[in-house]
Amino acid sequence: MSFTMFVTWVLVGVLAGVVAGMVMKRGGYGLKKDVTFGLVGAIGLSVIFRAVGLFPQAGIVAMAFVAAVGAGIPIVAQRKFWPTQSVGEEKADKWWRWGLGVAVVAVVAWMTLGPVPQPAATAAVIEERTYSVTPASVKVQAGIVTGEVTAMKVAERIEKGSDRIITPAKLTATLRLKNTSANQTVRLLEGKLLYIDAQGQPIKLEDSRTEPTLKFATYGSERLDPGQEATQTLDVEFPAEALKARRLKEIRLAFSYIPSPYREETVNFAVSIGAEK
Repeated sequence: MSFTMFVTWVLVGVLAGVVAGMVMKRGGYGLKKDVTFGLVGAIGLSVIFRAVGLFPQAGIVAMAFVAAVGAGIPIVAQRKFWPTQSVGEEKADKWWRWGLGVAVVAVVAWMTLGPVPQPAATAAVIEERTYSVTPASVKVQAGIVTGEVTAMKVAERIEKGSDRIITPAKLTATLRLKNTSANQTVRLLEGKLLYIDAQGQPIKLEDSRTEPTLKFATYGSERLDPGQEATQTLDVEFPAEALKARRLKEIRLAFSYIPSPYREETVNFAVSIGAEK
């Protein structure tokens, strides 16, 4: 049951009590009793109808009719079976009856013709738009460091329907590097990505977006011993201009490292075990 439906029952009951004294002037107990009878009848019959499941899909107009019938039943019953000997009502009651009647009619008119409440704004639906990168995996080599970039893709988050960009495009991938030297240790420093257009010029990022730089780390260290591998997850900014058809030609990965000689030495030292104590 909605609040509007309950208010309708109350208004119908009050209006029935107000009208009763105007239509049936004899035998009544006054405005207060008429309104009380109207409220009890309107709300009571409406609740009974809903409790037993009669007309479960009935609208507000149908339920207002039920409330009007319910309000009239106890008022008519009182006039017929328990009337008073009064032939009219006090002048003050008449003024109250007319004033209350006008107020109820005004409320009903406002509910019917007044402003319709606007539906609450629904939350925007955000979806991810993904762009494939071809090829999705490439081999890389820089001196004694080799590796592979895999699972490359570009994604941006937009508002469904309006295509408004919520999160600008980003490039995600996995970078795997390996020290192929047999006698040198590699210390990875840092790297960066450049997006190159068909003319060989870097495609710039939009204002306020950070350049795509890499910070290398392998279990908390940037050192690669001979034969050791390091895996780095890439999640970097991608220029919107590069999303246009035939705008991006290649992606350039630049990184720096420091090689140093790697040696293993063996040291022997003499020991002896004493007698048990």
